Amino acid sequence: MIPWVHLDTAKIPDSEDELRLMRRGEEYSIMSGSIELMNSRMSGSEKALASLACERIAGRPKPAMLIGGLGMGFTLRAALAELPDTAQVDVAELVPAVVAWGRGPMAHIFGDSLTDPRVAIHEVDVAALIGAADGGYDAILLDVDNGPGGLSRDANDGLYSVPGLRACAKALRPGGLLAVWSSGPNNEFARRLRTTGYAVEEVRVHANRKGRGARHVIWIGTKS
Repeated sequence: MIPWVHLDTAKIPDSEDELRLMRRGEEYSIMSGSIELMNSRMSGSEKALASLACERIAGRPKPAMLIGGLGMGFTLRAALAELPDTAQVDVAELVPAVVAWGRGPMAHIFGDSLTDPRVAIHEVDVAALIGAADGGYDAILLDVDNGPGGLSRDANDGLYSVPGLRACAKALRPGGLLAVWSSGPNNEFARRLRTTGYAVEEVRVHANRKGRGARHVIWIGTKS
């Protein structure tokens, strides 16, 4: 058995917790305490987050997308593969070290996604970009924490609250969509989406890119 190697540690802003980047052979993992937040072998649902959104905004001439949470870049790469050359993709990542990991030890996973001319990387809380958008986005993709709850940062709860969901709706163009990744179901969150005026789809997708393993949940909320 190849042992795990601890590559780096990063403090999570506004939290007592840390992220740890681990490597075992060609496999990478980002941990929060004893909980694995993401793994380079489990990219299926992160890619699905992008493909489900891109399918629904296909045909728009200059689509604008906001991705909250860079992670290992799987959502970003999948979105760039489907979006036109005229697209604009803003990526908000709260932990600067995560961006540095994408440019350093995990550069081979990210490819050229971080230097793609369609992409702007913002080392800020995604809520700041949502608040400043004022109807500018066709799609907002949220993959921060392990779903609609503050596992790694209590402030993340605000994104998935009723005021947070209303702020997302204000940041979207008419017919725009909010796509939210979660490690599991959450009936209360689905209810909040509906009560804040979204038409809601709930999609179960495999975590493994080969269509195996645990199933994660993606909610697609379309602004009416």
